[in-house]
Amino acid sequence: MRRIASLTRVAVGVASLALAATACGGTSNDSDSSSDSSKDAKGLAIAYDVGGKGDQSFNDAAFSGLEKAKKEFGYKTADIEPTDGETDADKEQRLSSLAKQGYNPVVGIGFAYGPALEAVAKKYPKTTFGIVDSVVEGKNVASLVFSEQEASYLAGVAAAKATKSNTVGFVGGVDVPLIHKFEAGYTQGVKDTKPSVKVLSQYLTQTAEEGGFSSPDKGKAAAEGQLEKGADVIYAAAGLSGQGVIEAASKAGKYAIGVDSDQYKQGALAKYKDAILTSALKDVGGSVYTLAKSVHDGKPLTGTQTFDLKVNGVGLADSNPKMAEIPGLTDAVAKAKAAIVDGTIKVKTE
Repeated sequence: MRRIASLTRVAVGVASLALAATACGGTSNDSDSSSDSSKDAKGLAIAYDVGGKGDQSFNDAAFSGLEKAKKEFGYKTADIEPTDGETDADKEQRLSSLAKQGYNPVVGIGFAYGPALEAVAKKYPKTTFGIVDSVVEGKNVASLVFSEQEASYLAGVAAAKATKSNTVGFVGGVDVPLIHKFEAGYTQGVKDTKPSVKVLSQYLTQTAEEGGFSSPDKGKAAAEGQLEKGADVIYAAAGLSGQGVIEAASKAGKYAIGVDSDQYKQGALAKYKDAILTSALKDVGGSVYTLAKSVHDGKPLTGTQTFDLKVNGVGLADSNPKMAEIPGLTDAVAKAKAAIVDGTIKVKTE
């Protein structure tokens, strides 16, 4: 099993106003117009999680990695949208189609692809497969996982420094172990920084099929409820639904904390950006690109690849200048990051 010594950084923010989402289940194939020797080659293909391209968050971060690989390696790429109410069989068919067409690697964006990817990888042993946010065993599979709790801890530190009401909020998209990691790190960061701060927590749905990651209206309603209870900083780990949290916080004159991508920089969220204090970053694009590069170099990564604070696989955005205006916030975040990296602070996952 190969391990990653350092993570190639890519810009996780994608200007999604220029990224029109393809129709549900549709494929966007792009060929580079470089040399004749490469224009027909096929490389990286990604299959999106719920919410699809244009979520200003998780899926768009993955797309940034695809765009970097396409530009650097000059080959055809593909990115495919999910369909409403799809089954594991639908996901399996999607991944199989990409492998059959010759794309390599093929990456499932999100833990929901686990069962499908495990089945398909066995059928196409010469293709390298990747999955984000889940561990799937297989000789030709790279599991791209992140220490989300570490970035969330830093978000908690920032929230504790920014709150004036001593009440902050957390909105999780779906009540699953992955999102529990976000909540656990955030709550620990808040409490370690200022124990008196109250943390309100709410999950939008029990399953992804109910729209927890793809319903801005649900996120907005949850945030409004927390704002009414006095929260003045709300962290959303909810994919596309997080846009509703950001909107609600902005209209109330309070702060939101984004997730996965630097949401302060997202064009589609520009009118709310002053309310986006920071974002807990997760370099999904970097992990996708790193896998594509390993395949292109003839040394495909396999096994579990962990992206944490030590390799800058997760982190906290500092794009909003308001962060520097809040007394002690920048220093507290820097000290917390150093302590996590050197092992002084152990961040909980539950």
